[in-house]
Amino acid sequence: MKILPATPADAPAIANILTGWIAATPWIPRVHSRRSEKEFARILVDRGWTKVARDRGRALGFLARDGAEVHALYLSPAARGQGIGKALLDEAKAVCPELSLYAFQANEGACRFYRREGFSEEFRTDGAGNDEHLPDIRFRWRAA
Repeated sequence: MKILPATPADAPAIANILTGWIAATPWIPRVHSRRSEKEFARILVDRGWTKVARDRGRALGFLARDGAEVHALYLSPAARGQGIGKALLDEAKAVCPELSLYAFQANEGACRFYRREGFSEEFRTDGAGNDEHLPDIRFRWRAA
């Protein structure tokens, strides 16, 4: 597996990973169209924010980061539990001494993952600040 900067050719795979996660997550409402998700993926790539984990040319997951702010970290279902999310996060940690992100409170697996990776909870919200209107948690990591 390699972690590389995303190219425009990666945008469809990034959109598919995101759409797949939404479709497989019963508690998250679908608030954006498939077309909107494809556009979002293209924007993440065009802004130069996104790294893709690839194996034999296939995108397994991606992390989008603008400076210290992680905007997205998603994996394909087949890539989960194999250390790929950790590898993407470790790559971000290697170039940034501090990272922040939001995770939905209902996404217990992601919250456990971020805590295990050294992130601390800063505060919780009622969801008024996100498109889905779901309560979330603000996490922060700082290098030792």
